[in-house]
Amino acid sequence: MTEGNFVDYVKVFLTSGNGGKGSVHLHREKYITKGGPDGGDGGRGGHVILRGNQNLWTLVTFKFKKHFKAGHGGHGSKSRSTGADGDDVYLDVPLGTILRDAETNEIILEITDHGEEKIIVEGGMGGRGNWHFKTSTNQTPRYAQPGVEGKEGAFILELKVLADVGLVGFPNAGKSTLLSVITSAKPKIADYEFTTLKPNLGIVEYRDFQSFVMADIPGIIEGAAEGKGLGHYFLRHIERNATLLFLIPADSNDISKEYEILLDELRRYNPELIDKERLVAISKSDMLDEELMDEMRVELDQDLKGTPYMFISSVAQLGIQELKDKLWVMLNANSN
Repeated sequence: MTEGNFVDYVKVFLTSGNGGKGSVHLHREKYITKGGPDGGDGGRGGHVILRGNQNLWTLVTFKFKKHFKAGHGGHGSKSRSTGADGDDVYLDVPLGTILRDAETNEIILEITDHGEEKIIVEGGMGGRGNWHFKTSTNQTPRYAQPGVEGKEGAFILELKVLADVGLVGFPNAGKSTLLSVITSAKPKIADYEFTTLKPNLGIVEYRDFQSFVMADIPGIIEGAAEGKGLGHYFLRHIERNATLLFLIPADSNDISKEYEILLDELRRYNPELIDKERLVAISKSDMLDEELMDEMRVELDQDLKGTPYMFISSVAQLGIQELKDKLWVMLNANSN
């Protein structure tokens, strides 16, 4: 089942390495009796670094291993030799990952580009060797600095799905069915609400070998902005989608009202979501005849206030190619 491996929220414990100790050493060589201090510096401790990877879709790698510890810096030695730097630890995460402080829940950074590296926990600085402390009055200092200790902390990794099109709708509106029809994804489909609990991603193949990514986001209910029905977990995935496809079944009591409720939930969660491109798709339209569709068009033209809409049916393949065409035009309107 695709849902089991999709992890979008995980807590990790990170520790950077200690810096190495500076060396206390006096130079000794044949025929040189008093060579003076030559203790080297300690190496720095290893960092813990977050790195973006475009080939990852989920945080499943952190499901079982949650503690990461960087290597300690090597100690300084004679002849002003600096100790080796500690080994850095790299955490590869999918693009769209946010790092939060586990205690304050404050956003520290986010990764959006492939290969982007950001240090989360810095390693301790290496201590300076006794060579640094010689003066005209103290020519053989017999002390050096210890290394600085590494830092540690608990952090939350949170993934917001990066997709071109996000499917928004109430539970059981037919979002997973649509995804399974226009992409090769195989989401779990059943006749009950909240079948989908984790986002499913699929790649829509378009004409001339072009493609775009579509995300099936779990159903949103009234009150989701306050956290009802796992609303906070689901709504955050909508923030990163370029275009929102609202899916409302043809057999719903009031299509315009459902659309307004969904729009209001997005507005209350994050007002910026209202600025995204929107398209309304009336699903399960194979139940309607042409006469009924014409009647509904008159109502929808008034109620949707200029938002584009279309009738589709995933099962009967009705309007699916037109939907792809429309989404492709919307996605590329901004880039041209």
